[in-house]
Amino acid sequence: MPGYFCRLITPEGRIIRETIKAASLDECRRSLENEGLYVLSIRKAISFGRLRLTRRKIKPQEFILFNQELVAMLKAGYPVLKSLELMEKRIENPYLREITGHVEEEIRKGQTLSEAFLPYEGLFSKVYTASLMAGERSGNLPGSIGRYIQYAQVINQTRTRVRSALLYPTLLIIFSLVLIGILVALVLPKFASFYADFGAQLPAITRGLISVAMFLQRNIFWLAIIVVLIIAAVLSLHRRPEFMIFNDRLKLNLPFSRYLVQDSAVALYSRTLGLLLEAGINLVSAVNVARLAVANRFICLKLEDVAVKLKNGRSLYDSLVNAEIFPALAIDMIRIGESSANLPGMLAEVADFYDQALRDRIQTLVSLVEPVVIILIGLVAAVMILSIYLPIFNIVRITR
Repeated sequence: MPGYFCRLITPEGRIIRETIKAASLDECRRSLENEGLYVLSIRKAISFGRLRLTRRKIKPQEFILFNQELVAMLKAGYPVLKSLELMEKRIENPYLREITGHVEEEIRKGQTLSEAFLPYEGLFSKVYTASLMAGERSGNLPGSIGRYIQYAQVINQTRTRVRSALLYPTLLIIFSLVLIGILVALVLPKFASFYADFGAQLPAITRGLISVAMFLQRNIFWLAIIVVLIIAAVLSLHRRPEFMIFNDRLKLNLPFSRYLVQDSAVALYSRTLGLLLEAGINLVSAVNVARLAVANRFICLKLEDVAVKLKNGRSLYDSLVNAEIFPALAIDMIRIGESSANLPGMLAEVADFYDQALRDRIQTLVSLVEPVVIILIGLVAAVMILSIYLPIFNIVRITR
């Protein structure tokens, strides 16, 4: 039965959004009006396989809130199915409400919560489904989801800090490029025609900038086509696994990028692995899931052999040494955790240490980028001013 995304007004005057299943659009409208609701708009949800997508995506904070409410309901003694039914009515995000409805249907058919969420692990990550499975096996589903919530909050906070730290330099660079483009493409050509009327010899800096401006004006169409082709080629290459692995490997060879990528990978891998071990997942299964949390595909590929070596009787410490990805300090801390039978706790320490190191490196990068960008903008502004005013001085001297 198809689903329809509806905007409605309740008898109390509130505007709400609901995804309703009905045989047709007219039937959906009639059923809503019979309930005393005023229909603002109805549109059919777009179907992609099992999932019907609406305009919005699920933000990390929305999914964290969903799980916090689920934990509260389970601790209050509600069964899983009843908890989801009560929560579905209050979920504002239509995309998440749609998924919750599918999960309810699968649970009614006899599946567990982890099995019902399994088709959506590409959206919510394998870590979430593994945490649900561990909670069901141990009989402590609220505790397992609670540990996942703490994990998701830390990951979300780290990503938010990274975006916030890089936002100002990025906006500054974009603004500078736009300003330079306007000056070179629009302002300088007008000054060129103005100077030509006086027949004065222009300085070399002015002639160079005017040549660039005239070149851009004459070839703007072809330059735009070249830019579009380059973007299309890059997007096409990004779909190829070989290029993505090559690109991620290149990041590890760049001076400052290497430490950012490595610290991020160590923190994510350690935190995910620690969470799964605390939830009761065995080590071999946990390392297979944990490596998928690492964004760098080259590092993820190198960590594939860790599970194989563990199956052959090697320790986690030896397996990570052979992977040649983790720094020595992280591996030593993991060795101590293994020898002291406190691997989950030590993995949490490793994650905290490298999360802090990542934040410090990003802050240092931002502190360096800001003055460098400001100095470059100042130099560009000085060149532009000189290219415009030096000819004026020459014209004044000629007219005398």
